[in-house]
Amino acid sequence: MKDDVTYLMRGVMPVNTPSSVLVSSSKYLNNARLREWVAMIMLRRNGPDYPPPAEMGEFLAILNELRDFARIEELFTDERKTNPALDAWFKAGHVSDYKIEDLEKYAPGTVGRIYYDITTKGNYQVQIVPWMKPQSQLEFFNLRSGQTHDYEHILCGGGFNYMGELVPYWYRLTNVHKHIQNKELAGELSVLSIFGTMRYIVRTMLHYPEVWETAVGCIQRGITVGQQSDALFMAKIEDVWHLPLEEARRVLGVRGAVDVDTWREGEFWAERLSAAELQT
Repeated sequence: MKDDVTYLMRGVMPVNTPSSVLVSSSKYLNNARLREWVAMIMLRRNGPDYPPPAEMGEFLAILNELRDFARIEELFTDERKTNPALDAWFKAGHVSDYKIEDLEKYAPGTVGRIYYDITTKGNYQVQIVPWMKPQSQLEFFNLRSGQTHDYEHILCGGGFNYMGELVPYWYRLTNVHKHIQNKELAGELSVLSIFGTMRYIVRTMLHYPEVWETAVGCIQRGITVGQQSDALFMAKIEDVWHLPLEEARRVLGVRGAVDVDTWREGEFWAERLSAAELQT
């Protein structure tokens, strides 16, 4: 070993290739659109010209270019042979078709009314994932994930703000792996979540360190809920609309959830609140 090779650079082996373009063993690194997207979402500051939800809309199109859909279907089919809860969930095939007005009738403090109040106040859409009749197991998984995401905010204790998004992200990253036995499948189902959450982690440290500890707290709370809880991503949320929040958590097996208000920190992260206003 040459004495002038630093410790951190030991073991690096130059790779020779006749290719005139970037070639890697990683399909993710090979994708030019994804490389550009990752650089943008890691390094940019926030601004009203390109809100964070739009970033994920762009990412979904890129991810669809990279996915081996046949392999994912094979993994789902194999998993269902040894995972009766997942198999029963697919056989039931429940998909929501309600309108937000349907939830107005529920009593204050119930899951349904909490969601109604948040949605009407914030002018959110009920259907994050555009409606389509699922043609595959992955499409059903994605559709239900979109339909239950907002309820995961409520049940896991993540506020409807940019810091609060970290709670359901990290609940998913732990809960899916807890309840899916095949780790290749669990990894495929976690790609969106890991890319989505890395935006918050890196940008917060680079540009918004004032709320870094808030971000860490949200991550920790999401992990706690994911590790301790039943498979919330397979739950039929509609069955607990009428229940008070704590009772709904008990019924669905949601454990370790703590409600923390992170609205001000989320507004600061979005650059809608100054550092001085954050402290007042």
